[in-house]
This record gives sequence, C-alpha cells and structure tokens, in this order.
Amino acid sequence: MQADGMRSTRAAHAMETAEDYVEAIADLIAGMGEARVTDLARMLGVSHVTVNRTISRLQRDGFVTSQPYRAIFLTDTGRELAKDARARHETVFNFLRLIGVPEKAAHLDAEGIEHHVSPETMRAFERALKEK
Repeated sequence: MQADGMRSTRAAHAMETAEDYVEAIADLIAGMGEARVTDLARMLGVSHVTVNRTISRLQRDGFVTSQPYRAIFLTDTGRELAKDARARHETVFNFLRLIGVPEKAAHLDAEGIEHHVSPETMRAFERALKEK
C-alpha cells in the first residue's frame, strides 16, 4: 500500500515537471522563436544537466523532439499539454486575484496549485470567474 502511494506521488511530480517544461518551451518558442537548453536552464533556475535529463525523458514520453546542440520543439502532444497547463494556471491565477490575493502572490501560488487542483475544483474556479 505504501509503495503504491510513493509511486503515485513520483508520477504526479514527474507530470508537474513535464507541464512546467512544456510551458516554458512554449513560452520560449513564442518569445524567441526557439527553445534551447541554456534558455530553459536560465528560465527554470536549474542546471544544463538537469534540463538535458528532463528533455530526454520528455522525448521518451512523446512531448518534445530535440537533437544534441539543437533547439527543442514541442510535439502535438506537448503543445496540448502546454496549452492545458497554461489554461489551468490562468484560471487559478484569475480566481486568486478575484478573492483578493495580491498579483505577485497569486502568480507564485498559481504555479503550485495548477498542478494539484482537481477537475471539480477547477470547474468551481471557472464558475466563480464567470459569475463575477
């Protein structure tokens, strides 16, 4: 039972990392035309080694394509994941602002909440935003 819980937690953290990376890659491509390891490392505050390892995993999982010393590109699956993660972030951020959370805190909190909020809670956030 405990092992199942640990596996579930690791899988959730892996998906959170994947979402953060594909979001960052999408932002870099939109802003700079390409995403490179050095840009991702700087943006995410991690080492080049960490980025390379994560990109390898994202390639294996079908979210990105990349070749050594080349730009990183999102697959259709990666673009969809980035779009969904961005939409959840914006919904959580807007909800937090609606209830009076200061902008800076709302951005920071939304970054954590977006990965862990249930679909039911997300729908409640969306309803509250529509009713405002």
